[in-house]
Amino acid sequence: DVDGGIDQDIFDINEALGLDLFEGDIKFDGERNSIIGDNYRWPHVVPYVLEDSLEMNAKGLILKAFEQYRLKTCIDFRPWEGEKNYISVFKGSGCWSYVGNLQEGLQQLSIGANCDRIGTIQHEFLHALGFWHEQSRSDRDDYVSIIWDRIQPGKDHNFNKYDDKTSDSLNVPYDYDSVMHYSQNAFRNGTEPTIITNIPDFMDVIGQRMDFSDYDLQKLNRLYNCTSSLSFMDTCSFELENICGMIQSSDDSSDWQRLSQVPAGPNTDHTNMGECEDSGYFMHFNTSAGAVGSTAILESRILYPKRGFQCLQFYFYNSGHESDRLYVWVREYTSAHPNGTLRLIEEIKGSPASYWQLHHVSLNVTSKFRVVFQGTRGSGSSNGGLSVDDINLSETQCPHHVWHIRNFTYLLNTSPAGTAGRIYSPPFYSSKGYAFQVSLYVNGTTDNPFNLAIYLYLISGANDDQLQWPCAWQQGTMILLDQHPDIRQRMSNQRSITTDPLTLSDSSSTYFWDRPDKVGSIASFPNGTTFMRGPGSGTSAFLTHQRLKSRNFIKEDSVYILLTMEDISHLLSTQPSVSPTFFMNTSKMDVPDSCPDNPCENDGVCIMVDRGPECRCPAGDDWWYMGEKCERKGSAQENTVIAVSSTVAVFVVMLVVTITTAVCLKKKYSQ
Repeated sequence: DVDGGIDQDIFDINEALGLDLFEGDIKFDGERNSIIGDNYRWPHVVPYVLEDSLEMNAKGLILKAFEQYRLKTCIDFRPWEGEKNYISVFKGSGCWSYVGNLQEGLQQLSIGANCDRIGTIQHEFLHALGFWHEQSRSDRDDYVSIIWDRIQPGKDHNFNKYDDKTSDSLNVPYDYDSVMHYSQNAFRNGTEPTIITNIPDFMDVIGQRMDFSDYDLQKLNRLYNCTSSLSFMDTCSFELENICGMIQSSDDSSDWQRLSQVPAGPNTDHTNMGECEDSGYFMHFNTSAGAVGSTAILESRILYPKRGFQCLQFYFYNSGHESDRLYVWVREYTSAHPNGTLRLIEEIKGSPASYWQLHHVSLNVTSKFRVVFQGTRGSGSSNGGLSVDDINLSETQCPHHVWHIRNFTYLLNTSPAGTAGRIYSPPFYSSKGYAFQVSLYVNGTTDNPFNLAIYLYLISGANDDQLQWPCAWQQGTMILLDQHPDIRQRMSNQRSITTDPLTLSDSSSTYFWDRPDKVGSIASFPNGTTFMRGPGSGTSAFLTHQRLKSRNFIKEDSVYILLTMEDISHLLSTQPSVSPTFFMNTSKMDVPDSCPDNPCENDGVCIMVDRGPECRCPAGDDWWYMGEKCERKGSAQENTVIAVSSTVAVFVVMLVVTITTAVCLKKKYSQ
C-alpha cells in the first residue's frame, strides 16, 4: 500500500513527524494573517515553482489540483516568471502552508511524504489563498462541540476560534462538508472523537479530503470576486424548458423531444433517477417511426474556447436498434466560414441496453463553435430511440478509459472482504502503449474491511518488446466518479500511482515496475485467455463505505471508475527559466536557462527569450523600474507631477491663445 493501508489525514501525517505547527498544518510568522483585506490576496494568476525535491507523483497531482481550481474557480496558476511574490512548492517535512499572501517574495508550501492526495493539495493551497480551517469560525459552537478533555496535552490552541475581525465567513453557512474542516479525531489523546457535530448525521462527513465542497467554492469565488470559472463551458440536465439554449435544426427530418420517460426506455432521466416529482427530463429521438435514414439534430448555443482542447461528457441511452446511430459533430465558425462548417468528431453505435451509459468525447476546437448531436434512424426495427442527458463540456482533458461496474449494490451485499471479493477491470493501454489493469476490493482487504481498496497493475501487452523497462514515470490516476449532473459540483474520489523505475520489490532485488513477463504471475481473463500480471500498487483505504453512500458515487446501481495513465517524465526537472536573484535568496535552485551574465540593474531579473537576454524589471505598489536594463525608475508621485505640469502647461498655452485672439478681434472691430 502506498499509504500503509491507513487513511492518514494531514494532521496525522504532521503529528507522526513531530511537527508542532499552528492548527496542525499552518506555518505562522508571529503575526496573525487574515483573509480580511486585499493585501493578503494573491492575483488571480498565482505564480508558482515546483521544486525538484518534490516526489514525482506529487508533481503530477499538484498540476491536477490546479486543473480543479481552473474548472471550478477563476484562480489560475502559472510557472513563475520573475513576479515579486510566488509560491515555492517543495517536499518539506509534512503538509503545510502559510495563510494568505505574505507579500515577502518566495512563499513556501510543503507537500511532503504521503501528502500526495489531491484533496490535501487543494487544502494547503486554500490556506495559501487566504483560508483558515472551517471549525475555527467565530460561529462554530453553533454547529460543533469541542470535547476539550479528549485533546492531547498542549494541543488545545489548535481548536481556537477567531472573531469576525480576523476571519470572514463571507456570509456562507457553516460547512460540515468543507475540505478545510478537521476530522472528528483531530488531535485526540485516545480513541474518542474530539469534535462532535451538533447534527449527528454529519459525524462521518467532517474531515473529507476528496474535493472542494460547494461552500468552499462559494467562499473562494466571493473572496476573489469570481463571476465564472476558467475552464468550465456548459452543463445541461434538461430540467428547464429552454433546454439550456440548445436549438433544433431546420435541416433535419425530425426533432429531439424533451421527455421524462419512454415506454421502451429509459423509464427515468439520469439526473434525478425518478426520485423527484414533476422533474427529471432528458432529450429523446424516436427511431420507432419515420423513414430509414431520418435524422434529428440538436445544437448547443455558440461557445467560445480559450484553451484549444475540450472534453464533452454525457449519458446516453439506446432503446432503439443497433443500426441506429448517434453522431457528435462540431460546427466551427471562422472568418473564412462565418456560417459555420461541420466536422464529425465521433460516431456512437452499439447494441441497445436497458441503462444509461457514460460517454466522453475529446474535442480540439480553437474557434467559436456549437456542439451538434445528430440522431439517425437505422434500417432495423426499433421500439424506442436514442436519449441523452446530463451533458457537461469543459476545457479539460478527457479520461483515457472508463470502467463501468453495474449491479454494485449486489456486489456490496455479497462480496467478502479480501481477495475473494476482488474484481478486475478489463485490460487498458496507456498513451505510451503500456498495458494495465485495475482491481477493486468491494468490501476492502481482510486487514481493512468496510473500505473500498484499489490497486493498479502493469500486465503483459502487445507492445512490450518495443517499450522501455522498467516502466518509467507513468502516472496512473483512478477516479471514482461522483455522478452529480453538474461537473462543477462533483466531489469525486481519486488516487494516483507513479511508476518509479528504480523501485524494488519488497521481497527481492527485482524492479517493481519491470516487464510483467519477468516479475508478474500468470492470470486469465474471463474468456480464458492467459496473461502475466505484475505486482499491484494502490491503497486499502481508498474510500470508506460511509462516504461511498454519501454522494452520487452509486447511481442507477452503477459506479464509474475513470482511468488515465500518462507520461510525466517531463516533470523530472521543473525549475523555472528565471534568474534566482529576485527578492529572496533562492540559491538552492539550479536554473539551467538563466542568463550567463545578468545585465539588469536595480535587481532586475534576466531571462533567456529566443536565446537572447531580456530584463524583467521589479515593481512595487507605487514605483517601478523601466528601460532595457531597468535603469530608469518611475513612481506614482512622478507621474502625478508630470500630469500636473502638463495640465499647467496646457492651461498657459490656452490662456495665451485666448488673450491673443481677443486682442486681434478688438483691433479688427476698431478698424
